[in-house]
Amino acid sequence: MANILNIVIDPAPSLRERSKEIDTKKLSSQEFQRLCADMTITMNKKDGVGLAAPQVGKNVRMFVVSTKDGPIHVINPLIIKKSLLREWGEEGCLSVPDTFGQVKRHKKINCKYINKKGQTVTVEAEGLLARVIQHETDHLDGILFIDKAKKIKKMKNYSTGNKENIN
Repeated sequence: MANILNIVIDPAPSLRERSKEIDTKKLSSQEFQRLCADMTITMNKKDGVGLAAPQVGKNVRMFVVSTKDGPIHVINPLIIKKSLLREWGEEGCLSVPDTFGQVKRHKKINCKYINKKGQTVTVEAEGLLARVIQHETDHLDGILFIDKAKKIKKMKNYSTGNKENIN
């Protein structure tokens, strides 16, 4: 049974640390598989489109992304190609509640990673998926979207549905 994990909130120092690579020999462990399940349910219950391990207090290079085909677990990611074209888009973050800003990201990327079964995968991503992969990879390097964002705005009680701009 998966559990909803607590989200680490900025300014927690752990969000600013570079995460450690995961030993692929540990992927089949019950502990790691439980982390994958717990992160997936946490992301879904908190209405996130991605969730990095540092956001739930685990300093390891892994994140989960919601896709139309279901969640993908990205372990030890490496962005191996980035388009020259970049675009602005609005981002928010579960670790920086009720805050949104415009972030310039590469329109297309290629990301090489290991999935939770231990297989090496390379994905070509564009649009929202490319943005989410870049955002979550930043988490693994101790970078938050607010470090790159312009036009940051705070929305009072956004997570409760009572949206009120306080900027």
